[in-house]
Amino acid sequence: MTGPRVRRGPDEARRVILEAAEELLLRGGVAAVQVRAVAARAGMTDAGVNHHFGGRDGLLQALLRHGGRKLRAGVGELLDSWLDGPPDLAKLVETLAAFYRSGYGELAAALHAAGWRDEGSGMLTPVVEALHALRPDAAHVPVEDTRLAVAALHQALALDPLYGREFRRSAGLPDDASAQLRWWTTHLTRALGLG
Repeated sequence: MTGPRVRRGPDEARRVILEAAEELLLRGGVAAVQVRAVAARAGMTDAGVNHHFGGRDGLLQALLRHGGRKLRAGVGELLDSWLDGPPDLAKLVETLAAFYRSGYGELAAALHAAGWRDEGSGMLTPVVEALHALRPDAAHVPVEDTRLAVAALHQALALDPLYGREFRRSAGLPDDASAQLRWWTTHLTRALGLG
């Protein structure tokens, strides 16, 4: 533990712990998010972290949910900006990619491999709804088509930090993640009939 302990209410303590865990995730990946390291960064004891999250597994699950809330907020701001102008699909693709590059792709994959399953509702439902409403053929195309396009994009971007380099190499592509983001933007635009 570094520095003197500070007494915090439960909500504040959880916020500080999650911020400390997120910093460690950004710097060192999932392996760096250990209870002792998080406690030291948050200025509390291991027992304090365990009290709020029930151990490392609970902490990692809460961290993924914390990240999901941040992603939803960022995507919400992006969708709001579309009210004042044309949709910026490149910005949508980059927002999702940046989120997963920051360690959340690795975290989601690690939790999934450990057996955890998110039972929540569609985190990207607002994106699906906004994109479907923009489709010129929306009256004739089921919303499931838009959902599939967004799900494919989401899956590819979530797994890219873990496997993208190897998959690109296996197809004979250079290790250029930015080219992949441009490809997704172009093909999402085409799939939705927006360009």
